[in-house]
Amino acid sequence: MIFQELRINPTRLISRVERLGKIGALEGGGVCRLALTPSEKLGRDHLVAEMKALGLDVAIDPIGNIFGARKGRREGPAVMLGSHIDTVATGGLYDGALGVLAGLEVIATLNEGNIETDLPVVVAAFTNEEGARFAPDMLGSLVFVGGLSLAEALDIVSIDGKRLGEELEAIGYAGTDQGPEEVAAYFELHIEQGPVLEDEKVEIGAVLGVQGISWTELTIRGRSAHAGTTPIRLRRDAGLAAARIAAGVGAFVRSMGGDQVGTVGASTLTPNLVNVVAETAVMTVDLRNPDEGLLQVAEAKLTALIEQIAGEEEVTIERRSLARFEPVDFAPALIETIDGTARVLGFSTRRLFSGAGHDAQMLARIAPAAMIFVPSVKGISHNITEYTEPADLANGANVLLQVTLKQALPTNGEEA
Repeated sequence: MIFQELRINPTRLISRVERLGKIGALEGGGVCRLALTPSEKLGRDHLVAEMKALGLDVAIDPIGNIFGARKGRREGPAVMLGSHIDTVATGGLYDGALGVLAGLEVIATLNEGNIETDLPVVVAAFTNEEGARFAPDMLGSLVFVGGLSLAEALDIVSIDGKRLGEELEAIGYAGTDQGPEEVAAYFELHIEQGPVLEDEKVEIGAVLGVQGISWTELTIRGRSAHAGTTPIRLRRDAGLAAARIAAGVGAFVRSMGGDQVGTVGASTLTPNLVNVVAETAVMTVDLRNPDEGLLQVAEAKLTALIEQIAGEEEVTIERRSLARFEPVDFAPALIETIDGTARVLGFSTRRLFSGAGHDAQMLARIAPAAMIFVPSVKGISHNITEYTEPADLANGANVLLQVTLKQALPTNGEEA
């Protein structure tokens, strides 16, 4: 294998992570770069500058996705490396950012080695992957692959009441360019965000696919009343109904077992006073399973639970779908390439499904796609204490480098 001994610069990779991590930094560690906010704009500006410093041709599309392209010997489908740089409100330094910054490190390594690839190599940063400010998540990559119209995406309203299109304009990232017309392969390096690799002392995860995701927002309407003078039998308590739904979700998820998970991640009561029966409750239910049939079973159980509690508590419950994605299987050939390459490099490997959503599941609609996982310390993510050991970051970036070479080097019979 030519270039088998080529490696990324781990010190430089860590520096890239740390420098981006200073943008939107939170006290005590971590970052807050919610999509299309001023802090994320600064992160975008930093990323574009880094791309240009590496000699990449930068393009920004109308939904704000950023593409940095390194030309190949011929025009043709690009090998794309990517992820995102937006975060949740209490995000860590690595979620998403690692995939983009490791992509830049791959480019830097190719530049230093004067390695000319046959196919173009593109580093991508997709808009609003987290879905923390605008729903759905993976929005930018979904628009890129044609799964959501640009017009519809631009009209989405954020949790703070802002229209996406206006916020994109405000930060100067409503682009007019287009990304690659064709993608030969898409690779995304990411921290696991779970405990499996660390628990099993495995260095590299070859990701089989992404489990299905169903996000639902419930608005429960009851009647405000005095907490001391209103008998239980005469109450229409939105707060109690919300609590019963949350407990019910936990119960049916446990009864289903297997890979089924469910989460009530947000719940807000109005008027939210200690001595007043809540008139309104707004809550979210997040259901996930790698099996589409079982995910539909869980959704049916949620529907039955909602109807039961609405009747028993004499409240009305409105439903709104925030996101619904079927499970996605990644390209078997790329999974095999990742697993085999990691083993050749001397790393232990494990194949596993991703419990979180990623841009790779959207790219899989139009191109062969796969993901590389590296361990997360204690499985912690979406948390300011999120951490991955520097050696693991470097391991993942080196696997990314080698699988990129396999896909992008000359196709004239020379083996990578």
